[in-house]
Amino acid sequence: MKGFTLWFTGMSGAGKSTLGREVEDALLERGMNVEVLDGDEVRENLSKGLGFSKEDRDTNVRRIAWVCSLLTRNGVATITAAISPYREARAKARETIGRFVEVYCKCDLDTLEARDPKGLYKKARAGEIEHFTGVSDPYEPPEKPEVEVDTGSESIEDSVRKVLLTLEALGYIPKVEEAGYSSDEEKQIAKRLEDLGYI
Repeated sequence: MKGFTLWFTGMSGAGKSTLGREVEDALLERGMNVEVLDGDEVRENLSKGLGFSKEDRDTNVRRIAWVCSLLTRNGVATITAAISPYREARAKARETIGRFVEVYCKCDLDTLEARDPKGLYKKARAGEIEHFTGVSDPYEPPEKPEVEVDTGSESIEDSVRKVLLTLEALGYIPKVEEAGYSSDEEKQIAKRLEDLGYI
């Protein structure tokens, strides 16, 4: 199989990393070569010293995209989970990588603030964190993502199924007969990809 990049985008706490790890497990079960570039780990190892201004965020996304492009062209199923709040930077990442599947982890702000496992929203509301996406900095939702999951209302299992079905429909991963998708699920994915001009 050829490589591709799954680009999970969404606000802090929207489930990008959790969903990315679940998809990683599913792809490994199918015998695929998988690498995960988690946003926090990239910040620590590839983008140390960058802040959270728009310029620094765009630089971070550009670095992630460059690594993803190398992995993708070498046949790796690459998964990245990064807030990547700006559409233009994500569009440039798509252009750099080529085989790019955008997964928008949609979640309403009330749910995100209620979850807040690291207490970041609370700190941002108190003015302790500057440039916090969704509070003091904008998040620009994707306009035409290949996959949209609502992590505030659907189960992780349902979200994973959407991602895997999309990858199968695109021919990026082998189909698994025992996956047991419903015909409605398959029709919804096919309709979305048709609307996006893939099929």
